[in-house]
Amino acid sequence: MMFLSKTLTSLGQWPHLLPRISLMDRYVARQLIPPFLFSVGVVASLGLAIGNLSDLGNKIVEKNLPVAKAAEVLLLKVPEFLAYSLPVAVMLATMMAFGRLSGDSEIIAIRSCGVSLYRLILPAVVLSLLVTGWAFVLSEWVVPVANYRATSILIESIDEEHPFWQNRDVFYPEFEEIKLENGQTARRLKSLVYAEKFDGKEMQNLTVLQWTENHLKHIVLSDNATWNNDNKRWDFFHGTLYRLTETEDYQEAIPFTNKQIALPKSAFDFARQGRDPYEMTIAEAQDYIKILKLIGDEKKIQFFQVRTEQKLAFPFVCIVFAVVGSAIGARPQRISRATGFGLTIVIIFAYYILGFFSGSLGIVGLISPTLAAWLPNFVGLGVGIWLLYEFNQG
Repeated sequence: MMFLSKTLTSLGQWPHLLPRISLMDRYVARQLIPPFLFSVGVVASLGLAIGNLSDLGNKIVEKNLPVAKAAEVLLLKVPEFLAYSLPVAVMLATMMAFGRLSGDSEIIAIRSCGVSLYRLILPAVVLSLLVTGWAFVLSEWVVPVANYRATSILIESIDEEHPFWQNRDVFYPEFEEIKLENGQTARRLKSLVYAEKFDGKEMQNLTVLQWTENHLKHIVLSDNATWNNDNKRWDFFHGTLYRLTETEDYQEAIPFTNKQIALPKSAFDFARQGRDPYEMTIAEAQDYIKILKLIGDEKKIQFFQVRTEQKLAFPFVCIVFAVVGSAIGARPQRISRATGFGLTIVIIFAYYILGFFSGSLGIVGLISPTLAAWLPNFVGLGVGIWLLYEFNQG
């Protein structure tokens, strides 16, 4: 936040550092920067307070969450709400800045010199491009780590349930491709791993079934197991290996204290990477999708593909909001702060409603994940360009 403030302030207050930028651009930048910084602070603070304080307070009172842990979770949520505040701040800043210029007839004066509305809003577009980069850095490299740590604290402190966290009842099937007599291919179950608990490093109370062709060959019961990265095998501890005949009758039981078994590392990765999409980077989400494809969970694959595309598309909403905000602010009627804030809420609400519906269509497979994620941006940008065209003609 300090780096952002210094960078933007340097653009507006030290024009000698940017000799190639025109006087008009520097002037417009000075109008944009203060409301942008103010909006970032206000929106991020409000979002953090509304989104987390009440919930954490209930957890402290009802579930005995330590106050120190609650404070740590609150701090870890700051990057997420800071990232969410950037597009909103861009829209508020553009509405306020161009609304003031319009209300004081400065836009009319500038346009009378032959400057088009498209050229006038160029500083706002440049600002939105910079903010898009900052939003991407936050949402890709800072927010996932912070959110994952916050989730870990709640699970460790109050045993909170998490829909994606595979810390219990880990179920992982491994399939193999076989060729049928008619030349087509089909999937056949090769192994099945079930673990009652998983702490991030070790699976506990395991049951493993292994097939050879169509016959159940081995059953392994073990107290715990972990992945041995040196030998690329699983280390099982304190258990029994049951061997079956081709007719799946009991053959023998072999107790063991420590035994290495060749099973795919994917089972370990599946449990360890079982996070919410917003607790993963895009690269981690893509790796997780590959694991899900091995399992064949099409519903979850579609869900993660849509959410991953949405993570990629989200920072670019800053550009959309800059164009829309500039177009609305540049209208002849002056926009007050209260009116600008109200319009911002309406536009953001409409944007997220559209995003919800397009995302839902993508999750159920009616449209592609890419279209589901980017459709709100395309629609919003189209509306903004149309508004600019209409006001530029006037």
